[in-house]
Amino acid sequence: MPTALITGASRGLGLALARELARRSWRLVIDARGAEDLEAARDELAATALAGDVADPDHRRALITAAGPRIDLLVNNASVLGPSPQPPLADYPLDVLERVYRVNVLAPLALVQLALPALAPQGTVVNVTSDAGAEAYEGWGGYGSSKAALEHLTRTLAAEHPELRFLAVDPGDMNTRMQQEAFPGEDVSDRPPPEASVPGILALALGDAPSGRYQASAVTTG
Repeated sequence: MPTALITGASRGLGLALARELARRSWRLVIDARGAEDLEAARDELAATALAGDVADPDHRRALITAAGPRIDLLVNNASVLGPSPQPPLADYPLDVLERVYRVNVLAPLALVQLALPALAPQGTVVNVTSDAGAEAYEGWGGYGSSKAALEHLTRTLAAEHPELRFLAVDPGDMNTRMQQEAFPGEDVSDRPPPEASVPGILALALGDAPSGRYQASAVTTG
């Protein structure tokens, strides 16, 4: 039975991915900061669930221990937006930006470092990114630059570990809580649900696509 570790899996995209993998009989280890939503996901998925913050080294070690001894898929999905509404970089509180980088950049790298000895041959790491990591949008400098850093880490890890696959995947706009926080006061119900991004992400994660950056919506699924 293959094993997947998915961070930020109590709701949104993480939960949608976990549901599909559970349907395929994968063993799941999931986490989230909110214990109540995570408990509901654990019960639904029959998963191993650990509440905590991926920025916490002890929590990261506990996740890898729970997922081992063999990890087939690591999905770094947990992230934070930062202030809502998003401020321009000239006004961005640096202590908040540091927190965004700890969660969105350093935590995924730290999890990869810990997971490397357990990653199966041809194991896959999916780092969930954003179009804001590739394009400069006014007001998105904090979150976007953290995703740009994550994408560069992904490319470098791929170059350093050709025996594994490192995928930076942009799921596209989704109707999620984070999307609503990004656009306070706006109606985001016209965005696709997270489930719409799952087929493309799983086709990449479970297929043989080489390491690289992908958009979930551009992936052909069978």
